[in-house]
This record gives sequence, structure tokens and C-alpha cells, in this order.
Amino acid sequence: MTRSSSKGPYLDPRVLKKVAGKKPLETGVIKTWSRACVIAPEMVGFTFGVHNGRAHIEVLISEDMVGHRLGEFSPTRKFTKHGGKMQKEIESKAKEAEIASAKAAKASTETKK
Repeated sequence: MTRSSSKGPYLDPRVLKKVAGKKPLETGVIKTWSRACVIAPEMVGFTFGVHNGRAHIEVLISEDMVGHRLGEFSPTRKFTKHGGKMQKEIESKAKEAEIASAKAAKASTETKK
């Protein structure tokens, strides 16, 4: 649920203080733990290190990100692929097919010479 329009967006004062009066290219990565902070137009061009619970993930702020929250661009969960034995078999067959097609393409280029 979003915040009331009468309250306005949540902007962490510590994050704004780190951005105020600085140039985006001169400052390095700005570390922050404030994932709930809304991205303001003043933040465009800066690189933030948004904490995901384990490490700081670097996020370069662009104009399209204004209005979103910092935490949206720093995933907290790592996806490991679905499937088990069957998935491995499918992937190995695809890899073998790719190798075979590469060999065929190589052989055809050698015969043209």
C-alpha cells in the first residue's frame, strides 16, 4: 500500500544529506541501508550501494527510477534455477547440440577454403 498523498513520499534525510551539493561524477558509491527511501529527481546520476541484507549492491540511478524505492533495485533473494535431474539432462543435450552445430559450421568453412 502506498503512502498518503498528503504525507508525501518517504525521503530519508540522511540519504538526501549525502547527495546535497555534490556532483554525481565526482562522488563514489554512496552506501545506504535505507531500502524504503523513494528515489528523488536530485538523486539521478548518483551510484548508491543499496544493502540487501548481505552486501551492498551498486545501483546507478536513472530518470526512469524516480518515484520507485531503492530496495526495488537490490534483490534480497538469490534465484537458483528450477529443476533437478531432468533439467540437467535437457541442458546437457542442448550443449551437445550447440557443440555439434559449431563443429559443422567450422567444417563447412574449412571446405570452402
